[in-house]
Amino acid sequence: MSTADSARADADTVDGFRRAFRSWLEENLTGAFADARGKGGPGRDHEAFALRRSWERHLAAAGWTCIGWPTEYGGRGADIERQVAFHEEYALADAPARVNHIGEELLGPTLIALGTPEQRRRFLPPIRRGEELWCQGYSEPGAGSDLAAVSTRAEWRDGPGGPHWRIHGQKVWTSHAREADWCFVLARTDPASTRRHGLGYLLVPLRQAGVEIRPITQLTGTSEFNEVFFDGARAEADHIVGAPGEGWRVAMATLGFERDVSTLGRQVGYERELRALVELARANGAARDPLLRDRLTRAWIDVRAMRATALRTMAGLSEGAPGPEASISKIHWARWHRRLGELAMDVAGPGGVLASGPPYDLDRWQRLFLFSRADTIYAGTDEVQRDIIAERVLGLPRDRRA
Repeated sequence: MSTADSARADADTVDGFRRAFRSWLEENLTGAFADARGKGGPGRDHEAFALRRSWERHLAAAGWTCIGWPTEYGGRGADIERQVAFHEEYALADAPARVNHIGEELLGPTLIALGTPEQRRRFLPPIRRGEELWCQGYSEPGAGSDLAAVSTRAEWRDGPGGPHWRIHGQKVWTSHAREADWCFVLARTDPASTRRHGLGYLLVPLRQAGVEIRPITQLTGTSEFNEVFFDGARAEADHIVGAPGEGWRVAMATLGFERDVSTLGRQVGYERELRALVELARANGAARDPLLRDRLTRAWIDVRAMRATALRTMAGLSEGAPGPEASISKIHWARWHRRLGELAMDVAGPGGVLASGPPYDLDRWQRLFLFSRADTIYAGTDEVQRDIIAERVLGLPRDRRA
């Protein structure tokens, strides 16, 4: 019996599922893939990208991608408990950061919920196999946190090659656009519309004329984020999810899927970072400082509370669409991780402000500190999350601009 068959046979219980995946990781994070361990992640997604993409296809061949998708779409139909076990074991094994998160966990569930049968047949299999990578075209220079202010437009054409959409505009802070094959783009399909009305959710290939991608160099010296310019880029007529004008509803569904069970994997990764920081504090004597020791202890307490918050969020997912608990969880982990970056600099001491080598060689703690400044901004700013909590939990009135 193959490893994949054994995994499926042992997956009748959550513990069996966990053991099967743990065993598979132990057997497969070897050879060339051993070099991928610990590679990638926020601020480090440039690391071993080609190897990590090969690892993604290796995962797919063994049936370990898209495990939460229904079986009719190529997934395992794994319940919330098994998905939590998957992400926790993946993080505990120090497996490389996934390169297909946006396709697997954002676009895939959106198409399963709201796409047409034709869209599912076209786009889901390549995502599951790790063959096509996606990025998210939401934010614009004038529409970051205020997403309803998007001005990128999609014009309907019925010309050579049949009916289609032509995209004009600019997106910014587009993660992994240089590596992606496709982008789901929120654009205005009705030029007379304003705010949340008259938007479309289009599936746009990036390898075409009319698309220019410019990397944005960050404080870390890396370029996960990009500007994407659309100058007449084409999207097929049937590559719009939902009807024209329904883009806001579809986009909000995607954002809901963004805060899913992978939160538990993130929490395990954070706990590993904290343990490594405690080891550094012991090694360089910082642990003898009672104030730093107290902050390290508080960080440990908070990361355990983070797990409880994430599990509460998972309970909401098991009942259907994510609720406002997801916003509480996002605020919690973003602020905790930013504080961890600040704590790391204090533990490192004066030497922490010096680059490890020319011209700008950062160590893991310097990169953590710099990149974690963005944690309270990306994936929904703290301010937006507080608005969601105010409206959906406290019952306060919505922003009149909506």
